[in-house]
Parts: sequence; C-alpha cells; structure tokens
Amino acid sequence: MDLGKARRPKLFHATTPGACPYLPEQLECKLVIELGDPEAGSLYTDLSRAGFRRSYGYAYRPACKSCSACVPVRINVAAYRDSRSLRRVRRRNADLEDMLRPAVGTAEQYSLFRRYQSSRHTSSKMAAMTFADFRSMVDETPVSSFVLELRDASGRLLAACLADWLEDGLSAVYSFFDPAEARRSLGTLMILRLIDIARAAELDVVYLGYWISGSGTMDYKQRFPAVEQLVDAHWTPLGP
Repeated sequence: MDLGKARRPKLFHATTPGACPYLPEQLECKLVIELGDPEAGSLYTDLSRAGFRRSYGYAYRPACKSCSACVPVRINVAAYRDSRSLRRVRRRNADLEDMLRPAVGTAEQYSLFRRYQSSRHTSSKMAAMTFADFRSMVDETPVSSFVLELRDASGRLLAACLADWLEDGLSAVYSFFDPAEARRSLGTLMILRLIDIARAAELDVVYLGYWISGSGTMDYKQRFPAVEQLVDAHWTPLGP
C-alpha cells in the first residue's frame, strides 16, 4: 500500500524504546505520524488499512525490533453475523439506549472513566489522568470523531466509546464502562453497537486496534465472527 513515498521522510518518526504495556519483558517502539493537515481523514483511512491507530492528533503502529506480537484486527461488517452468545448480550442489554455525542469530554464521562481505571488498570498511566488530560484525549482529534454513550432507563451513563469515522469504516479509539455492571458485558456490547452503526452507514469495517495471542485482556476480540488480521500487508481471517 502506497502511503506517499515522497512524504515519508518528513512525516514518520520512531519513538524512543520504552516499557511495553502488554508484554513486560519487551521494549516498545512506535512509528508515529502527525495527522494535523487538511487531508488528515484520507491519510488516516490509508494508515488504518496499514495497521495504524490514532492517539490525539497522531497515528501510530508498533515498530518493535525484536517483537511482532501486536496484530492489527478489524471486523468485516458485511460478513459479520451475531453468534448465539452475542445475541444473548444484546438481549441482556435491550433496556439500554444508544446516544452519539460530539467528541467533547464531559465530567460525567470522566467520572465513569476514573471508576473504570481504578477497577481495571490501576498501574497504567491512564489511571493518573486528570479531567484536563481526559478532555485532551477526547477533544484533540483532527478527524471526524464521536462518543458513543450507553445509558439505562434512568439516564445513568454505563459505558462510552470514543470512535472515529473513516472512509471505509469506524475505528474504536478507546472505551470504558461501569465495572459494577460486569453481567452486561458492556465492552462487548459497545463493539456490537459500532458494528450496527457501521452497517447502517454502509461502511465496510470496524477497526479494533491490536490483538496479542494469549493476552487475557485482548481475548474478547476473538469472540466476534468475521474478525480479520493484518499479516504481511494483507487482511485475512483471524483463526481460532
């Protein structure tokens, strides 16, 4: 895939190696590109097809010399069909309402984000994020983005997902949910909702980020039918 050879030397750079958040014995290095230009949307779509993710105004992908464990994955919307277990997740959450909000972080979202971090990721850098940090994560986007919120009948916010519109699909940037509602499988439900949104908009794929074989925190990505992985520049089905 051609990402513009003439521009690469000016736009791409590698980060200094640092501790890997997924594999403690490895050092992490990323290839990074700034998205802040008038053609950011088209560039970001091409980069997503090539395995990049977005954070703030940048797109990145792993570029670790001694490790290739992080595999980009996405869902083929046209080929996707709910499994029996995923239909149960939908039924269990039939009382929840979807709301699509502008990409503007709110105090209510931040409160939920803090509860999620305190329960799931106490040792991560994100656990120390202030409200201003959270606002920056949500607000600082050079592309078309939104926040998907899931609320119960009383209006209480149970889950939220920051996502981006691409030319060929949606990209799930970051999601968080109420840890006290484990029975609902809210993380899974948000992906189901993104698939529904993509299908209604006649988009092809939902990008889910990276998958690492054997990583307990990423096993859920294998749960979805029609998941594809990027291997040797080609998207192919992710096997069991």
